[in-house]
Amino acid sequence: MTSMQKNTFQSGATLTDPVRYPSGASAPVRTKRAFVLVLLTLFIPGSAQIVAGDRKLGRIALRVTLVVWALLLLTLVLALVNRSVLLSIATHPVGSLLLIVVLVALALGWAFLFINTLRIIRPTLLAPGMRPIIAVVLVAATVLASGSLGYLAYVLNVSRNAIGSIFDAGPAIDPVDGRYNFLMMGGDAGDDRTGRRPDSLSVISVDAKTGESAIISVPRNLQNAQFSEGSPMRKIYPDGYNCGDECLINAVNTEVTNNYQNLYPGVADPGAQATLEAVSGTLGITVQAYVLVDMDGFAKLIDAMGGIRVKAGGWVPISGPVTDEANGIHGMPDGWIPAGDVHLDGFHALWYGRSREFVDDYARIARQQCVQQAMLKQLDPATLLTKFEDIANAGTKVVDSNISSSQLGSFVDLALKSKGQPVQRLTIGPPDFEASFSTVPDFDLIHSRVQQLLASQNSPKADDAMVPGTKPGAGTVTAAGVVPAQQSSVRPAGQQPSPSSSDFTPVTTTPDGTPITEELLNGLKAQGDEQGIRDLVATNGQCAPL
Repeated sequence: MTSMQKNTFQSGATLTDPVRYPSGASAPVRTKRAFVLVLLTLFIPGSAQIVAGDRKLGRIALRVTLVVWALLLLTLVLALVNRSVLLSIATHPVGSLLLIVVLVALALGWAFLFINTLRIIRPTLLAPGMRPIIAVVLVAATVLASGSLGYLAYVLNVSRNAIGSIFDAGPAIDPVDGRYNFLMMGGDAGDDRTGRRPDSLSVISVDAKTGESAIISVPRNLQNAQFSEGSPMRKIYPDGYNCGDECLINAVNTEVTNNYQNLYPGVADPGAQATLEAVSGTLGITVQAYVLVDMDGFAKLIDAMGGIRVKAGGWVPISGPVTDEANGIHGMPDGWIPAGDVHLDGFHALWYGRSREFVDDYARIARQQCVQQAMLKQLDPATLLTKFEDIANAGTKVVDSNISSSQLGSFVDLALKSKGQPVQRLTIGPPDFEASFSTVPDFDLIHSRVQQLLASQNSPKADDAMVPGTKPGAGTVTAAGVVPAQQSSVRPAGQQPSPSSSDFTPVTTTPDGTPITEELLNGLKAQGDEQGIRDLVATNGQCAPL
């Protein structure tokens, strides 16, 4: 065969290629070709152009595809080897912006390839009945591919804006004694209050390597709080915050905001910083950062999550207005949250964690801890994916923090490590101390209990964080020696179940078996039988997330 004959043969073979030149192909072949080109663009972007269209465009797109696949493989390896680096990139202001730009570019490029694929398919060559089917398939593939990338870029942008609104741009913090200690404050700034008053104070202490965590709750009415070494407020109150009954630890924020802001030049929230220093000195540990949750906006965050579910140990009132200021007695409740398994929307979750009528502050603290646990437990990937924007937008109205945004990724990784591990707990009040302990606290004893709690994190017998030498009912070890149980301000371990334990039966009936109802409780209220209600709702501090 001569050279001219070979060229003629090859030219004829090429022109009859149904993939690149479908004009001479049968209708079924054209239909199959159209589906194959759409699938090639969906799974191997650029390949459809190489086999049936602009080869130069196809080569460029295919190179980009291979680079993206390589980056995805590297991301997977990094997620397995060093997850914190990956999270740090995703949460860093510059890193997240770069990711958003890349995702948008890929989404637009992929959409362009689908449009180009439609041109290659040449719909006019298809059977009339197949044209709308191919069009629908191509649009669906475009939405699936480009739409997914676009949505991911949108979610990252929402996250980036939320992080910028909530977290600080300051320097990163280092662990102290191998731990990060964060102060969680539930702030309340109603119209009748000056400044933001934290009614809920908890320190979350996390091991910087293992993620093992402990929660230490400080009652809002703790007196004579000690400011840490180096605190500007220590010069004002060198012997502790001891100006009388008005000097409760939750009043530090308001007093510094109103009177001593000049002691904290360059600090964004002097009141929150001073409260952090008071908690640090009181517990005898270094608390490095705070997260302040505004309780008035808290309901929006719960609603954005779709509510929370808890097992409630007793009925909780939605208190009416105060009618007796001297004795702190409220009028008829506006409603009740029943005992048992309940689903709480934002409004009811707020009241569940806020109400203290008929019980003491410590029952409320236990319920607040339970609500926090329920939120963390139910903030799963599915909830985040479907309600991310609402949660992020609610978070910017609810949360304020001095945690550096540049370090957020490593803390998210630490939180993921903590999630599957048991949490040790200590409350500077019942059930770990007597209720009167917060009035005249023994700070050496507090420091001892806190250190024992943190030191026991890796111990298989860390339950109740008992001081060495303490046995249930035997007494408590202090710097002065063993104090008999009946004289100690510390509740012996094992004396009563922890309010956060799920091993309890909700109280739903009176002692004689009559079901507890809203009508029954309101009837007792109308009769002025406050003690009768207290007896029936005494267990409402017991709570467990579902």
